[in-house]
Amino acid sequence: MLDWNPNDPDTVKVHYDVSAWSIDQRAELSEALAEEDLAHVWEDDELIVPEALEADVDLLFERLEAVLGPFAVRLGPDEAGVEFGLDEWPAGDRSTLTQALIEAEVPHRWDGTTVIVAADAEATVDDLLDGIEQGTLVVAGGDQEAVAPEDALSTLFSSADRLAKDPDDDGGREQLLDMAGQLDRNRPAYGISAATWSRCMDAVDALVAVLDSPETSSSDVIGAAQDLRSRVRQYV
Repeated sequence: MLDWNPNDPDTVKVHYDVSAWSIDQRAELSEALAEEDLAHVWEDDELIVPEALEADVDLLFERLEAVLGPFAVRLGPDEAGVEFGLDEWPAGDRSTLTQALIEAEVPHRWDGTTVIVAADAEATVDDLLDGIEQGTLVVAGGDQEAVAPEDALSTLFSSADRLAKDPDDDGGREQLLDMAGQLDRNRPAYGISAATWSRCMDAVDALVAVLDSPETSSSDVIGAAQDLRSRVRQYV
């Protein structure tokens, strides 16, 4: 990790405002920063890193957004906006609106049941509200199951373990391919963060590709199976 002193007045620092991120998204960010050994400090809702790491952190944000995003665009407390009072709306509809605002990249903030949006997005938000009231607006992922199959992790571990020990194990191969066909990057296994699940899926895809390749050697299968096994071991 880069040795730096965030309190040094001569140190050039880069600030990232993540005030609009959910608690889970911030936890994912903290985990990723630790895994990448990127020096940083937190000041309230801001992540602060040394200028020397700006490019690395920008890339990290891009990777996280691909897994967790899109992220909310926050309308600052001092920024003027248009208010929509939604106190009579059910909580589910307000949640749908929040997701729609995020996907549409509309700057916004909530004050209780009132949402304040950027003035230049008023027409867009009117359309979103109409869509929710008419039942025609469905946010991405709204009809998907919340999690992967209950036995996903144990099946991945057992099949990977069998193939790591015997790359010609037809039962392990069949078990792995069957489960892989049921998995979705947007449906993490219960208790697994989205970023961790994405890395597990990378290992699953790599093993499936090796199994499907006519040029695969036994050592290729063993290596890919060992990688998948190590990624899911702690969760079974």
